[in-house]
Amino acid sequence: MRTPCNDAEARLLALAVGLGASRVGGWSLEESLYLNNLPELKPQEIDEAKRLIEAGDDPLGSTFCSLRSPLERRPAGAVYTPLAIVRSMVQRAADACDPSRVVDPGVGSARFLVEAGRFFTRANLVGIEVDPVAAIIARGHLAAAGLAERSTVSLADYRTIELPTHKGATLFIGNPPYVRHHLVESVWKRWLVEKSAKMGLTASALAGLHVYFFLATLLKAKKKDHGVFITSAEWLDVNYGSLVRSLLVGGLGCKTITVVEPEAMPFADAMTTGAITTFEVQSKPASILFSRVKSVEELNKNKAGTRIGRKRLESEQRWSYLTKERREVPNGFVELGELCRVHRGQVTGANGIWISGEHSAYLPDAVLFPSVTKAKELIQAGTTLVDASRLRRVIDIPTELDQLESEDRKAVSRFLVAAKQLGAHLSWTAKNRRAWWSVGLRKPAPILCTYMARRPPAFVHNDVDARHINIAHGIYPRENIAKSLLAALVRYLSRAVNIRDGRTYAGGLIKYEPRELERFAVPGLELLRQGFDVSSANTI
Repeated sequence: MRTPCNDAEARLLALAVGLGASRVGGWSLEESLYLNNLPELKPQEIDEAKRLIEAGDDPLGSTFCSLRSPLERRPAGAVYTPLAIVRSMVQRAADACDPSRVVDPGVGSARFLVEAGRFFTRANLVGIEVDPVAAIIARGHLAAAGLAERSTVSLADYRTIELPTHKGATLFIGNPPYVRHHLVESVWKRWLVEKSAKMGLTASALAGLHVYFFLATLLKAKKKDHGVFITSAEWLDVNYGSLVRSLLVGGLGCKTITVVEPEAMPFADAMTTGAITTFEVQSKPASILFSRVKSVEELNKNKAGTRIGRKRLESEQRWSYLTKERREVPNGFVELGELCRVHRGQVTGANGIWISGEHSAYLPDAVLFPSVTKAKELIQAGTTLVDASRLRRVIDIPTELDQLESEDRKAVSRFLVAAKQLGAHLSWTAKNRRAWWSVGLRKPAPILCTYMARRPPAFVHNDVDARHINIAHGIYPRENIAKSLLAALVRYLSRAVNIRDGRTYAGGLIKYEPRELERFAVPGLELLRQGFDVSSANTI
């Protein structure tokens, strides 16, 4: 059991007690043991601390952070949020709800609870904390702010504590502790995996502790409860963050995500990118508002952002790029990514082997797929690809050879012997496939476009279900879209996307990445249904 490490920490606890910590409910035996032999303080010290707290400062939390270095606080994830950001987050909560209970899952010195208590004057305040010293100073802070009568602090683990049943709306707010996975005990890793599986979700044992807090919040919350959390922003992109992303587009009902650049110091102890997330449990909004700020001032101005549809987010593996600066979208327009996913074509690993020719003339049609293998095939097609007879065929053999008919398998086996002699199995691509012989072509894309050229990309309506390799992108609608609307979309893209929208490389080649194309503004389906004049697009 940890006891005050030095006289300075004991004086901090004495100050919390002098401010009225004992008047806040929920005291534990472990906390009481910390109160033995505390020094006596001068009344002036207590009066000064109370004056600072009444003025909106947090002298207890600031002193605690000065007594324990970031290195000492890191194992428990005790990183305190700057007061300006705390106030901005409480204001965001107030814009969305009027809770009758506020819960801070990792209360620290109670910065969030005190600010929320001042704003929501009738709400019960509940703090949860694993560190008894922090719990005691949180009590002192709440008492000095005049909030003791409606406050409770529990020395407990947020993941397992049972919150009392509450009829009104609860606001969950705070800075869930950031602890790397190697400091999380295996029993908790099993907890994360098992609880997620019961929801039909997949969790990674590499997840940091803040991921556990998102899941625990959904387990404790009820419909129409709200939340505002600030965390490190890494979950937007990393693989283990997929659980958070799934929770936000699912049961948590994410409403906004604001990325806070490191220069705004969202965490006082580290130059780290932060993410402020607001949510309404079980609300299922059609879109999430993404924005990015570089200062606290921008945060308080509610900087405009971009709305991204839930359907699009459900299929995205990374989210941070969605917060980047975006061009203004005209009324009735949407980003292409709202309507379609854009995927680069499959890499074969050895075109000379996997594109059919004399060396593979005996192969059956079952493994030969007419495919776009050269950019000029799309450029010459105009706006619609209507003839697959001139396309070369890519050899795509199933991973399980038993799927083939007996005669077909004999021909394929003969080909594989020859391909192996040519070293087809040795390329990096082949080694990283499920089976070295299976190229794994994507399904036919309704729209195809060139990937790199010395001109704007060619957009082509794929009317013959041709496949494509990595010299082209496939554009896949997120929902069924009538052919006439797809054709109109192709005509618009052909006129509107210009050379300034790509990246210029040596020799004048213009490259168009999938995510860059997804951010291009196009007429929404309603405009297209109304007969929007696609010829009105500006070109270069």
